[in-house]
Amino acid sequence: MPEMGARGSEAGAARVAKGGGGGGTGGMRLFSPEYYALCAGGGMLAAGATHLAITPLDVLKVNMQVNPMKYNSIFSGLNILVKEEGASSLWRGWAGKFFGYGFQGGCKFGLYEYFKKKYSDVLVDRNKSTIYFLSSASAQIIADVALCPFESVKVRVQTQPMFAKGLIDGFPRVYATEGLSGFYANVFNI
Repeated sequence: MPEMGARGSEAGAARVAKGGGGGGTGGMRLFSPEYYALCAGGGMLAAGATHLAITPLDVLKVNMQVNPMKYNSIFSGLNILVKEEGASSLWRGWAGKFFGYGFQGGCKFGLYEYFKKKYSDVLVDRNKSTIYFLSSASAQIIADVALCPFESVKVRVQTQPMFAKGLIDGFPRVYATEGLSGFYANVFNI
């Protein structure tokens, strides 16, 4: 009789993760490179897609921060953007949202699992909460550094319509005018 309930599904998932799935087909080994890649891929898709979906609100938010007198509420701000720049202006910077937050999500999910294993091996007698905290903090720091170049270009694209159309022409323009510090200046106060 198959195992049922929450404990049964956890036990089944653990067997598959350890390579002991049914039918002799094996499964993905927990903490293998494939496992980390799958976690990173899932994080990329989840974070990229959800951030892409809210791009119009992000465009408005950034414009409200840059020019609060002109964009003073959500509805009037959206109307002003559409009236002055067209409906497509609400999707300006979509690639920065999708790819930037995709990279950030991939780093968060993939590296969290990686660090969780590494810290568990090194800090054997430590409280699991400490290991989980250190793992998530380590992954988040790297994820945010990976996001910065995308966010830097995205904000310029959203607030300076003549700057660039997106990432493809925005990355070289920032690098040509400001070098690497142009991608991290707002974060590290360079």
